[in-house]
Amino acid sequence: MALAILQSRAGVGLTAPRVCVEVHLSNGLPGLCIVGLPETTVKESRERVRSALLTSGFEFPARRITLNLAPADLPKQGGRFDLPIALALLTASGQLDAEPLSQIECLGELALDGHLRPVRGVLPAAMAAAKAGHTLIVPTSNAREAALAPDLTLLAADHLRQIVDHLNRRHPLPTVMPQPLPLATTELPDMADVHGQPLARRALEIAAAGGHHLLMIGPPGAGKTMLASRLPGLLPPLDIHEALEVAALRSISGQPPLQQWGQRPFRAPHHTTTQAALLGGGNRADPGEISLAHRGILFLDELPEFERRVLEVLREPLESGHVVVSRVAHTQRYPARCQLVAAMNPCPCGHHGDSLQRCRCTPHQISRYRHHISGPLLDRIDLQIQVPALPLSAMNTTRTNEPSATIKERVMAARQRQQQRGALNAQLAPRLIDDACRLDTHQRQWATDTMTRLKLSARAYHRVLRVARTLADLAGQDQVTQAHIIEAIGLRQWDRQTAAHN
Repeated sequence: MALAILQSRAGVGLTAPRVCVEVHLSNGLPGLCIVGLPETTVKESRERVRSALLTSGFEFPARRITLNLAPADLPKQGGRFDLPIALALLTASGQLDAEPLSQIECLGELALDGHLRPVRGVLPAAMAAAKAGHTLIVPTSNAREAALAPDLTLLAADHLRQIVDHLNRRHPLPTVMPQPLPLATTELPDMADVHGQPLARRALEIAAAGGHHLLMIGPPGAGKTMLASRLPGLLPPLDIHEALEVAALRSISGQPPLQQWGQRPFRAPHHTTTQAALLGGGNRADPGEISLAHRGILFLDELPEFERRVLEVLREPLESGHVVVSRVAHTQRYPARCQLVAAMNPCPCGHHGDSLQRCRCTPHQISRYRHHISGPLLDRIDLQIQVPALPLSAMNTTRTNEPSATIKERVMAARQRQQQRGALNAQLAPRLIDDACRLDTHQRQWATDTMTRLKLSARAYHRVLRVARTLADLAGQDQVTQAHIIEAIGLRQWDRQTAAHN
């Protein structure tokens, strides 16, 4: 009888728990039995591994083979266990030296000819292997991604034969060295292209400086989508920790993790998006759009066209900065600290309040249209502005508009002041808002009375103070003034219209 044990990593959300691949050879009728809660793709590995071993010149043990993937209560998915299963079979049958395997982890899918194919979710596994102090072996196609993990000893190969020769000390594999981080080559849209719309430009700067959520209401063609697409150009690049978080989320979603490295994500799902696609779900409990927008922007165009129940799932993640996806077999927790930017028409035809075209909608149609957005969701959006239609004459101006680079300098200076306090203003806990704003008794009473008359909630009260704090930071002032609070209230135009309507 022979026993071999190898170590690998499962892919469970953003975590990569260790999996011991145990192979036992015994007398009896030849056959391979896989236990340890394997899913269909793992069960199919028996045929891939058998063909890969035979075509690579190795022997497939003609004995009774019991293969255990421990721990037994952890679901195993994908073809990532093909490589450790093949190496464990070679070790148990005496074709591979077992000594070098004690400090090695490996993962990879095998082709029928023994070549290695890439797998998803390599970055979380690489970071877990580095933390454990183990060497990791991956397919060459995954090497650049795995090399992002700090302090990792990494080996990469194209074929099963190369790994066996390395472990048998015939032809050692070179250690993969970290490569220079790729620079994002995508040119971001510039604010210099935006004509007019001074209020919208101001709101974008405030949203970028404080990390605030933004809703733009205006007729078709007013430039709402154009404005939203320019917000990423006002934000600072991701630091290394944030970039690794974004890359890990892309990796487990099967997307290129190094694409647009250092740039903040900009996700713009269509209004037909389902609840599972937005929040996360599926058999694998994959992250949704709100998690893929982590550290970046989630842009929802035509907001009332989304199903109301789809929009309602955003309420908790916008507050907490994370989302929990629960399924029968397991529950995953994903980060979702993103900025929501939404755009909508004021009515079904889009021209309610438009000075250039007449609205054709009845009051009942307008009310039904706006009813798609619930009060609790609207309450969580800090900036709610009107974007009026732009006269064609404004497009012919020769005036030079302020570019994104200039605005970004002010945004960076304001964010630097916030980081000294420990968090962006949009993320300040309620107990910290008073310390950050430092209102005197008169200012506090005036703000309370004003927002009471406007019928704003306690949540809206705190969000107004957060925006006022951002306005003071942009102005380079330590003290929040009454003028900042007035402007912050003015930037919640939808709330004021709702209060007047009621």
